[in-house]
Amino acid sequence: MMFKAALALASAQIVAAHYGLVYPEWRADTLNAPEDSPLSQWTYPCAGADFGSGNITEWPLEGGSIQLDLHHAWTYVFLNLGLGENTTDFNITLTHHQLMNTTGKGLLCLDDIRLPDNSNVTQGAVGTLQVITVGDTGSALYNCADIRFTANATKAPTCNNTVQHSFVQTGGNSSGSSGNNSTQSGNDKGAAGILGVNMLSVTTFTGLAVVFAMGLGM
Repeated sequence: MMFKAALALASAQIVAAHYGLVYPEWRADTLNAPEDSPLSQWTYPCAGADFGSGNITEWPLEGGSIQLDLHHAWTYVFLNLGLGENTTDFNITLTHHQLMNTTGKGLLCLDDIRLPDNSNVTQGAVGTLQVITVGDTGSALYNCADIRFTANATKAPTCNNTVQHSFVQTGGNSSGSSGNNSTQSGNDKGAAGILGVNMLSVTTFTGLAVVFAMGLGM
């Protein structure tokens, strides 16, 4: 009986350490997946959810907004983009040369996520946003949302922040910012090499990169 109670408590703690992708709509609700479900936020690159398993959200051509429900006391967040249907190549980083650090559990909304100038996105193009978070356990968690780039698309209907977030400079010319309502923009080259810089930064600041390096597709 005590073992079952301990197991239930451990399971609850694991779920609590995960996060929700509020906007755009994620491929699947990986927070509330049944125990026998193939869905798991530990699974690279999209928690085991296939392309088209959820709705495809219309997203502005120049970039849009994203909202997360974070369950860690602090979290590093990475945002990547892959172009095409059912892609596994998330080689466009939307966090550029900055390491995004959040403090507190709650809602994180970034309403001005800009695409790199050389992303060459066109009207009607389909892509997938990949969100990676790393918390105090040192493990990477993944979720994805499928999007369609549309000129007249709007951003998230509501954009609320209940957590603090800041950006740590890791290279390039982007400047850091902090605060509940800070946003990020930039035109740095999005490439796998920049992901390597981000990974190195996590190694420097937290010593956790060894755990999730494979998850970044290096």
